[in-house]
Amino acid sequence: MTFDAIGIASTGLTLHRKWLDAVSDNLANANNASPTSGNAFQARYVLAQAGEGVSGAYVAGAALGDAEGRLVYSPDHPLADAEGYVRYPDIDMAEQMGELIMAQRGYQANAAVVDRAKTAYEAALQIGRN
Repeated sequence: MTFDAIGIASTGLTLHRKWLDAVSDNLANANNASPTSGNAFQARYVLAQAGEGVSGAYVAGAALGDAEGRLVYSPDHPLADAEGYVRYPDIDMAEQMGELIMAQRGYQANAAVVDRAKTAYEAALQIGRN
């Protein structure tokens, strides 16, 4: 049963690491401007899926944000079109920061499970030696 705990927690670690990667990528590109003739940066959202039985959680895929983004009037920007508009991603920084905190906490919780299971293994080995 303890081996199951480490296996399940490791799937959670992987899921939360990929979630952290997606959020950090979204935050890093939130202010990237594009010409109106192209697409805006598309935010990436990790889709989680529960495993069968007690097998953990897995990444089911990724969803992409809106390629239309939002138009901002910035006539001095080098990428501005003839009317002075530039395309920016439609990324809500507050939402992304909330996602970042949740992903960090999930990663920390799964790492703690692995640590506690390791401690339980070590205690069981000590009992067998005595």
